[in-house]
Amino acid sequence: MLPTLFVLVGSTAVGKTALSLRVAEMLQSPILSADSRQMFRDLPIGTAAPTPEDRARVKHYFVGTLGLEDYYSAAQYEQDVLALTKHLFEQHDALLLTGGSMMYVDAVCNGIDDIPTISSDIRHEVAADFEKNGLEPLLAELQRRDPEYHAIVDPCNHKRVVHALEVIRQTGKPLTVFRTGQRKKRPFRVVKIGLQRPREELFARINHRTTLMVEVGFLDEARRVMPFRSCNSLNTVGYKEIFRYFDGEWALDMALDRIRKNTRVYAKKQMTWFAKDQDIRWFHPEEEDALLRFVQQSL
Repeated sequence: MLPTLFVLVGSTAVGKTALSLRVAEMLQSPILSADSRQMFRDLPIGTAAPTPEDRARVKHYFVGTLGLEDYYSAAQYEQDVLALTKHLFEQHDALLLTGGSMMYVDAVCNGIDDIPTISSDIRHEVAADFEKNGLEPLLAELQRRDPEYHAIVDPCNHKRVVHALEVIRQTGKPLTVFRTGQRKKRPFRVVKIGLQRPREELFARINHRTTLMVEVGFLDEARRVMPFRSCNSLNTVGYKEIFRYFDGEWALDMALDRIRKNTRVYAKKQMTWFAKDQDIRWFHPEEEDALLRFVQQSL
């Protein structure tokens, strides 16, 4: 009988943190975070990271482990989680992974293609080209060197375009050479649980959470990390908008409204992504008893 990895997913602000603590306590398991931004140690308010009280209640992995200038990827996360679970499953029959970073969850559950590690020199080179010349020359290079990927990539998604060119310049080969899409076998069972709320309810929670962030010190947190604003760790909703307030481009109310709007947009992307997964069993966060029964029955 294989051990079980429970995977609790859902959009931002849906209520994963509270439920994850309850599930982890029932399983007597630590929590493995699958949130790509909560890994950075200097962003606890803006990323709604588990509080010190949460982390004292249940041990968390992959929270506050990276510096703002550190490079990290879904591929590295896959390797790190597999290594950690191999060790933890010697002590636990079941573990809990939870978060809303879609690529991180998918990397653990299904595996991702073995794309070579990109050197810091290549990353800086491509980033400098993007900063200096914009996206159009990069798209032209991508069309020339990997026309197959150019035909399917979102031309407005600069991260995907930049990453494809990083791989091409690092290896001399098209990104499509490395994209197999094959699902990898895992030495554990995966049981997926999703949390969802009606859209109006979720959006109201997002709006309220933005207000609370400011009340508990988000502006001070953002000012402390502003010297690192060019780092990828800060290329995320919340900080990008508030930096424009600090720059004098926007009033505070406008910056906060943009944070609320862009967070709602991101939540919709998460909902769309997770809705495609037929393996997820869905619950409203207030259906705690039913969710815990499902976990117990799935052991």
